[in-house]
Amino acid sequence: MSDWSVRRGIASSQLLCMLAGERGLSLVDVLRGTDISAAQLADPATEIEAAQELALIGNLVRGLGDPPGLGLAAGLRYHLTTMGIWGFVLASSATLRAALEAGLGHMDLTYSFSRIWIEQDADGAHLMLDVSAAPAPLRRFLVERDVAAIVTFNRELLSTRQTAQAIRFAFTKPDDLDPYRSALGRTPQFDAGCNALTIASALLDRPLPQANPQVRALCEMQCRSLLARRRTRAGFAGRVRDQLLRNPQQLPDMEQVATELCMTSRHLRRLLDEEGTSYRALVDEVRQALAEQLLRSPRMKLDEVAERLGYAERASFIQAFKRWTGVTPGGFRSSGGSSAGSSGEISAVTAHSPAQRGRTNIEVTTKNRPE
Repeated sequence: MSDWSVRRGIASSQLLCMLAGERGLSLVDVLRGTDISAAQLADPATEIEAAQELALIGNLVRGLGDPPGLGLAAGLRYHLTTMGIWGFVLASSATLRAALEAGLGHMDLTYSFSRIWIEQDADGAHLMLDVSAAPAPLRRFLVERDVAAIVTFNRELLSTRQTAQAIRFAFTKPDDLDPYRSALGRTPQFDAGCNALTIASALLDRPLPQANPQVRALCEMQCRSLLARRRTRAGFAGRVRDQLLRNPQQLPDMEQVATELCMTSRHLRRLLDEEGTSYRALVDEVRQALAEQLLRSPRMKLDEVAERLGYAERASFIQAFKRWTGVTPGGFRSSGGSSAGSSGEISAVTAHSPAQRGRTNIEVTTKNRPE
């Protein structure tokens, strides 16, 4: 993750400010230069940019002198319930493997500043964490926080304390290892050349006690909806959406949009690719958002909705809507218009194919290119 304009909730900043206060750092000091007010911090509905939380973390680390293990103390405060709808997706998954895949597929809903992926071999699944995009003085804190949070999540999912088979850190071994043993349940390897947490293969397919496929499907829809809402607020893709919304009944093609934005279609395609999306995906998002809005009107007939969105046939619209949301327009209406959340803009996160045999590499990059 390197686009610090991606938006996120305020819960993480609240936890960090609590940690700062407990260690003697004032709220004024920890919020300095972040453009986060005390009122915003207290409002659970507040959303901020990732860059603002990163500035807060910088204040925290500098203000407390960056002691080893500070990130662990922060990470242990993060629970599945802290993570909102993302946490519910993990908890309702069938197995730990399914939870990991779902979690990595919606990383823009977390508070991580790491790029995280899975490498699998005979020893188990290795969760790899790359924090190289973050400022160097904050990397130890950030990777400690992520690893401690992952350990906490896995403990809550599996209802057992020992979930990590091995933990490796790229940074230098500290003098005092007690905070690491206490927080992580084992002594990590340091100077390892990478940051990684290994989970034994036997744990990956263990059934989770709160598994519920219906709940998970609904939560994933809400995750996609929330991601889409946040992504519309920033980035080049937002400018393209604005162009599409000018006349949704006759959506312009990519060449027309590129001309409006004073660039070639090739350059447009490259910019959207850098933000993790495509022109086709944006067209689908706009059509879905408008479709959901129109379907919430009981007076609007299905044929009229299809026509307003530029579909020549109702059947084509029904097929497209089911592809976007997983339900038919009729199912969406019968559920009260809440199947895909209030925004109606769903954007799939890309899961890249493994580059090597035997390696699962689910890589998530930021779309502002989220939330």
